Formats: sequence, C-alpha cells, structure tokens
Amino acid sequence: MRLLAADAVQKANSGHPGTPMGAAPTAYALWQRYLRYDPAAPEWMNRDRFVLSVGHASMLLYALLHLAGVKGSPEVYDGADRPAVTLDDIKHFRQAGSRCPGHPEYRMTAGVEATTGPLGQGLADSVGMAIAGKFLAATYNRPDFTLFDYNVYALCGDGDMMEGIASESASLAAHLRLSNLCWIYDSNTVTIEGHTNIAYSEDVAARFLAYGWNVTTVADANDLTLLDRAYQFFLKNTDRPTLILVHSQIGYGAPNLQDSPKAHGEPLGEAELKLTKEFFGFPPDQSFVVPEEVPKHFAAGIGARGAASHAQWDRLHAGYRAVYPELAKQVDAIAAGTLPEGWDSTLPSFPPDAKGMATRDSSGKVLNALAQRIPWMLGGAADLAPSTKTNLTFEGAGSFEAPGPVGDYHGRNLHFGIREHAMVAAVNGMALSGLRVYGSGFLIFTDYARGAIRLSAIMELPVIHIWTHDSIGVGEDGPTHQPVEQLLSLRAIPGMVVIRPADANEVTEAWRVAMQLKNRPAAIVCSRQPLPTVDRGEFAAAALLAKGAYVLADPTDGKPSVILIGTGSEVALCMAAREKLLGDGIAARVVSMPSWELFEDQDEAYRDSVLPPAITARVTVEEASPLGWDRYAGKSGIVLGMRSFGLSAPIAVAAEHFGFTVERVVAAAKQTLAAT
Repeated sequence: MRLLAADAVQKANSGHPGTPMGAAPTAYALWQRYLRYDPAAPEWMNRDRFVLSVGHASMLLYALLHLAGVKGSPEVYDGADRPAVTLDDIKHFRQAGSRCPGHPEYRMTAGVEATTGPLGQGLADSVGMAIAGKFLAATYNRPDFTLFDYNVYALCGDGDMMEGIASESASLAAHLRLSNLCWIYDSNTVTIEGHTNIAYSEDVAARFLAYGWNVTTVADANDLTLLDRAYQFFLKNTDRPTLILVHSQIGYGAPNLQDSPKAHGEPLGEAELKLTKEFFGFPPDQSFVVPEEVPKHFAAGIGARGAASHAQWDRLHAGYRAVYPELAKQVDAIAAGTLPEGWDSTLPSFPPDAKGMATRDSSGKVLNALAQRIPWMLGGAADLAPSTKTNLTFEGAGSFEAPGPVGDYHGRNLHFGIREHAMVAAVNGMALSGLRVYGSGFLIFTDYARGAIRLSAIMELPVIHIWTHDSIGVGEDGPTHQPVEQLLSLRAIPGMVVIRPADANEVTEAWRVAMQLKNRPAAIVCSRQPLPTVDRGEFAAAALLAKGAYVLADPTDGKPSVILIGTGSEVALCMAAREKLLGDGIAARVVSMPSWELFEDQDEAYRDSVLPPAITARVTVEEASPLGWDRYAGKSGIVLGMRSFGLSAPIAVAAEHFGFTVERVVAAAKQTLAAT
C-alpha cells in the first residue's frame, strides 16, 4: 500500500505520498479486519461506509480498492465488467482518463463514497451517512429483521480538524448521539507550511470529550494490536460517536523525510524512493510491485468476510420481503433512487389571489404534501425552519433526535442548529445514502455553506436546497441580510438548477421539477413577502415553469413591441408595468423566467419563441446582481438590478430607493423602445 502510493506520486510528479504511507496500517487494520464491505458489491445497502476525508491522501484509498479487488459499478463504468481500480489506473494517477484522480471523486471511481478534497467535507458527509443509517434502521428494521445496522468510518487528518465545518459536524453528531459513527484522526503533526505547532496547539482529545464523544488514543500507527483495541472499543460503544486518535509518522519508511512537509505535498524523489523500497525489502529498481500473495490475503480477509455478510443480508432481505412487502418496496425504491407511485398526486393548486402568499409559505405546503407521500423524505433548517417554512407538520413527522423526550430516530424534521455548512454537507451524506433530502436557510447564508453546496453539484446529488428571504424584500434587516450576489453565485455552479418562482403555483411546479432531478441539485429560492397568485385561467399555465421561462402574458394580437422579463417577486412588478404600458398604447409581453438553467436546456426554437430575436426592446427585472442578464436583455435592452448592497428600511421604502417600481420599469421599457 505504501509503495503503490509512493510510486504513483513519483510517476505523476504530483500528489501527496506522506499520509498514505503513515496511515497505511490504520486503514489496513480497518479494511482487512473490521470493515463490513463486500468488494464484489460496493453498493450493497448495508455495507459499512469508509470516507477518506483527508482527500489529498487519495492513493491510500486507491491502493485499498485495488488490493481488495473492489468491483467497478456498471453504472459508473459504462457497463464494463472491470475492477474499480486497476494497476494501470494507479500507474496513471492524476492523469486524464484514469480512475485515480488527484482527489477521490464520487461517480468516477467505484468504492469512493463521497467526493473529498476540501478538508472537513468528508467528516461532515459522514455525519449525514450516520444520520441516514439511524433513520433507515428506525424506519425499516423489524423484530428478527435487522435490515440496517451499518457503521460509518471517516479517516481525517490535522487539516480536517482545523476546519470549522469539522467542529460544526462534531458538535451535531454528539448531540444526536450517533453511535454508528467513528472518526479516525491520523495525527502526523505536519501540514504544507510545516509542523502543526506553528498554527495549532489545542488538545483535540479534550475537545471531543467536551462535545460528548467517546475518545481513545493509539500511540503508534504501526501497532496493529493497539489499532485492534481501538476498533473494538468503537464497536462496543452504543451511546455516542467515537474518535480514534492515531499518532503516526508522515512518510513512514522514507528514512530522510520523517516529519517533513515535503513528504506531505511532494514526490519523494528517485533517490529517497529507492531507499524507502530497500527499507521495506522491495526491489529498489522496480515500481508498482504487487506480490501475488497480497490480493489473496485481502480476499481471505475483507473479501470472504464481506461476501458472507452480504449473503446473510440477502437471505434476511428475502425473508423481509415476504413478511413486509410494502416496506420492502420502499427499500427497493431507496436503492434504485426512484419515487413511489403517486408521489405528486396531492400537490396543491392555488386559486387566484391579488394579495397571494409568500412563496416560502406555499413551498411549506408543497413540501408537506410531498413528504407525506415519500416516507424516506426528510430534512430541516439551520435553526430557521419557522422562517423557511420547512417544518413537516403532519401526524407522525416528528423530530430526528437521539431517543428521548423530544424525538427519536424515526423523526423526519432535522434540527441542524446554526450550522449552515455542516447542514448542507450532512444533507449531501444523506443523499449519498439514498434518502430524498432537503436543507434550508436564508439565501444570504449560502455564503456560509458554499463549499458543501458546490460539492452537491460536483457529486450530482438530487439534493433540494430551499433558500428564502431572497431579496431586498427582507427590508428592515438591512444589507447584511439582503442578498445581492447570491443568486448569481448559485447560477454560476455547473449542474445546479436554480429556480426562483413568481407565485404559489410556480412553487408547486418548482418542486415537481426538482423532485424528478436524478443527477442535479436544485435551489428553490423563495420570498418572505406575499406575492400575488396569478390567475392561470387568464394567463399561461404554471406548468410551463418546467421550461425555465415562458410567456406569461401577451398582447391579444400576440405582437408585442417590448418584452419585460422577471423572476420571483419582480414578475408581479412586470405584470403591473404591462398594464400601465397598455394604457399608454404600448404592447408588452411578460416573460416569467424562474430558471436560467432549465431555459437553456430547451431547444433554440422554443427559446426564440419566448424571446424572439426580432424583438430587441427588452427589460429584465431582478432584485439581485445584474451580471449575466445581458444575455437575455440583448444589446439594446435594459437590465434593472442591484448595483450596491441593500438598505435597512421597510420593504416599500427599499424598493422605491433602488428603483423597483412600476414607474421605473415603464420608463425603462420606453427607453429601450426609443433605442431600437
């Protein structure tokens, strides 16, 4: 394992050999002796999860996957029957086309449970996986049918422990008493800048004891007996998460590089690599050597143990299916990533209403209708559920908590506390476990969760992000709470589907679209203030939201001279401006554009039908950054947006101050007409 890592990094002339070499015994002892994992079925539902949070040590995981003979998943490998990681993949570590990229990538390499790179993310993902494990066990296990009892292990390092997301996640895991969670802290005291004592001097064990974790220490990573005791300590624990603190030497076996930052972030060099091979009794002039006994050794350990456990589970599952067929159907749907029949049959439709309701309120109604039909749908907010309207209020919804007076692991309302970053990462971990999940907060606080939001898109997870308080409509809370650039930043994330609905019925359709996404996350962005509910008998159907943008209102003769384009709350402003322009003899089309991404997915003919190239007089209206709107406004059009931070004032005063008024939209329409 150590020398595969060192050889791969040397050949690539890029990467991190130190942690794979120092942590190899820790990972070996876990995989070979304790991890319940079938290499022939890396997606078995009740497998133990192993998350390499210290993602730069990716060669440690690739060596394990190769030596343990993990099979490639057909859906990941385009139907090919091949190992997850071949020796040729390792020889092409960090090169295009290899299944061994620089950091582990979910959906690229079978056996990689989560994309890890930004430190701390894997730890937070593992908390979500552990939550999922507790929920699945509480929901689907029955007497004599323990269908779910897997454990989650995450290997981390000094860098992970310094990141704030790790602290958020550790605190949450302790509160929820996730006894199925084990973090293995490889403490080698070296980071890229040098010894950790230049920036890091806390007592980590004491910190985790204060959180409420069980903590045990292994003084030497090379002592397999001590590692055995540590893993057994975790397996005997039934009431809280466990931290195993392992002291190791970075670059172990590289005689001149112990405790050296070079061993962390650079190849060893040919001379040092030869000395290392001699140290371990390997031929110094040969590379990528795997004695034939090694795969056999792993096959007799993790392979045989995992196959037996999997076969036993399959027999249990067959009996479960016979006794509990309806529950078994749900378990099958979770495994397949499908929705139950009739999942959208009770979605609400909202009557026309000039006063209307806030889209956060209609979103809450839609969410509750969905969750009642999808028993494995759960989520929550970063302490803001009463404001984001994401409480599940139907009978039996309950709160997900350690069993006690306020809830249990059946509960479907998660209380993440004021931990936005950990919330989104934990939701990612739950999605990686097959659950349909959501997290919510104020749009402005996406800044606090950016890393995990981005990773939901990189991993192509069908997570639903619900962001409310979407504009200067927040009013008196002022610039710190009024989002300006956040919508643009979400739209900039490849794969993210951002939807800002204009009324209650668009909200229903936004959820319908989001729930059917299989490989893309969605951000549903909602208002705090009431928005009029459009009369769909007079104007276009809300179902057209699925196309991203549509003609909401047109002149009776279908020949507009100017197009007004809005999203969210500004669509009502465009509709009012349309009436004013009509009174002035100007025919205007109103386009509701809740989602740029969905609109760009349409063919050119449809896009041109909504925004005819011949009509160059256009006005876009959105209480957010104007960047990007020029693509729809065109050269002659006018973009009305926010060009500064907000203002602490009542909503009407703030709107007047920044020019989001009927009069300003009308004036802009006339200005662009004059210029064309």
